[in-house]
Amino acid sequence: MTTITLREPVEINGAQIGVLSLRRPKVRDLEAIDKVQGETAKTVMLIANLAEWTPEQVRELDAADFAAASKAVAEMLGNG
Repeated sequence: MTTITLREPVEINGAQIGVLSLRRPKVRDLEAIDKVQGETAKTVMLIANLAEWTPEQVRELDAADFAAASKAVAEMLGNG
């Protein structure tokens, strides 16, 4: 599990969330993003799956927080 402290909290279900916790990806997570068009959209979907958030909630992340989450995912995939 990787935890990222968000620079800008996100409101989810009326609560301010200041951390994003990502579980390690499994092959099924990679298969799920195969059908998604666009690299950013694939990353949004993968982060959503790993954090158990909706893609809409991930889209509310500050760009710097999204970049940090993207980097964490890349490192978990061995691409860091």
